[in-house]
Amino acid sequence: MKKLSIENLVVEVENKVILKGVNLEIDSGDILALVGPNGHGKSTLLNALMGNPLYNIISGKIIMDGVDITSMTPDERSKRGMFMAFQTPPEIEGVSSIDFYKEAINSHLDSPISLFDYYRKLNSSSEKVKFDSTMKNRSLNVGFSGGEKKRNEILQMLLLNPSLALLDEIDSGLDVDAFKLIADNIIEISKVNKTSFMIISHYDMLYKLVKPNKTAVLIDGKIVKVSDGDLAFEIASDGYEAFSKKYKIDIEKHGQEAPVLSSCAAKNRK
Repeated sequence: MKKLSIENLVVEVENKVILKGVNLEIDSGDILALVGPNGHGKSTLLNALMGNPLYNIISGKIIMDGVDITSMTPDERSKRGMFMAFQTPPEIEGVSSIDFYKEAINSHLDSPISLFDYYRKLNSSSEKVKFDSTMKNRSLNVGFSGGEKKRNEILQMLLLNPSLALLDEIDSGLDVDAFKLIADNIIEISKVNKTSFMIISHYDMLYKLVKPNKTAVLIDGKIVKVSDGDLAFEIASDGYEAFSKKYKIDIEKHGQEAPVLSSCAAKNRK
């Protein structure tokens, strides 16, 4: 991906307008920290970019490398190089992880991957996230701990090798070792494959490890400021009240409250 342009994006969820005209650009190799108070639309933006049908785009455009993908389905966006790691990865009983991975890879190819190439790629990627063979043979995410589910999301990212990865709190609920493991994989795929990232995190520790080069602040459904990566650390250190005073930006939320979507809705659509 050379560039993703979000142009005046307005999105509603359950008849409530959450995004109120988002404008943002992501370039090849960018690691963007998407920050903002809880409930102001960060997860909504990622879901709308990925094409989640529960998030209705009222107006605006999403342009990826000069192509308007606003009306494309999630699988079409995925084939163009977009990937999203879920905040709460769903469990899918009866679908083995190892078969799921292969079908996901094949959906991006003109002809199916050979078993030799598949197992070589799977074993290499599994080692990077410390996923053993027992876990790969189980139903997708069923019985996994929170940290295992998040590592499974990163494994899928490595297998699909996206040009743009949307990570929604990929670091929540992790211990220190898993935290560093995920950060290391983000750094590697960013450097080796020039994958761009949009990352939501409430812990500045992840940002300290992956070193974002860009920060976008989303408040009340709009991007109110874009700056370098240091802004994410400034906000983490000083808080949003200090940010508001320094940049003279209103951080209050106006209008409707964002609806809380149940996890079962996500389960039915992954």
